Amino acid sequence: MKALLPLLLMSAASAQAAPVVMPDQSQLKVPGVQAVPQFVPPAESAIPDNAFGQMVREGHALFVDTRRLMPDAVGNGMNCSNCHLDQGRMAHSAPLWGAYPMYPAYRKKNDKVNTFAERIQGCFQFSMNGRPPAAESRQMTALSVYSYWLSTQAPTGVEIAGRGYPEVPQPAAGYDFKRGQQVYSEQCAICHGKEGEGQKVAGEYVMPPLWGKDSYNWGAGMHRINTAASFIKYNMPLGRPGSLSDQQAWDVAAWINRHERPQDPRLVQGSIEKTRLKFHANDGVNLYGQKVDGVLIGQGSGS
Repeated sequence: MKALLPLLLMSAASAQAAPVVMPDQSQLKVPGVQAVPQFVPPAESAIPDNAFGQMVREGHALFVDTRRLMPDAVGNGMNCSNCHLDQGRMAHSAPLWGAYPMYPAYRKKNDKVNTFAERIQGCFQFSMNGRPPAAESRQMTALSVYSYWLSTQAPTGVEIAGRGYPEVPQPAAGYDFKRGQQVYSEQCAICHGKEGEGQKVAGEYVMPPLWGKDSYNWGAGMHRINTAASFIKYNMPLGRPGSLSDQQAWDVAAWINRHERPQDPRLVQGSIEKTRLKFHANDGVNLYGQKVDGVLIGQGSGS
């Protein structure tokens, strides 16, 4: 569930040109990292021993083991907890306790007021490259109940510190793919593989793939270089958040997101150009529909 960041527009002539700041019409904002998180979600030991608690536990299981428990809804190798760390608890990692109290809310991405269930469905469609479960399904209810429980005593409709991924402004020098490749090789490949393929144990991913057929698709919020840079800066490498500079975060985010991944499911009339104009031209800093080293980005990875 990716938090929305200020919208930026990349120059089509240069993948590293300074972006034009676009007005953010979304209702949702993200507090800066200087705002120290104060909210603490309830401990697992506090889950009540009743029907409500049973549903909380069911939602927790679906959240951390999504791909295995929801094979009909997940079309890649991702789990919810890959982008929302520490089981959806971690501040500055789009924690559930910062998201649930903000809905219903208007989202520019689909130009409508979204319920929390609709927001989760969007994650399944894009980040999970799958088929969203019905809003009234038991699985969706369980995921919503788990989110509700984590936000126990959190204020409603307040952008509390720690929510979302804090913005990392694009460095004045832009980003550089070669530098990003080096950062990836030195800091990321040990977990995510030399070719972004992730790691498997007994046939199941224990480290998520960052590109290719089993990663998030071209419609996911993480395909935006600015969003990926913010997640990376404050959450990666795992166990060492904040150890990369802003420049390194942008460089490696650009390197990751120049690689192919599943097609945007909103593909317009089979045209990458039409899809770029409708959905990507004003959607942050991204490479979809642009050429890098003479190769058109956004063609989609194979099955």
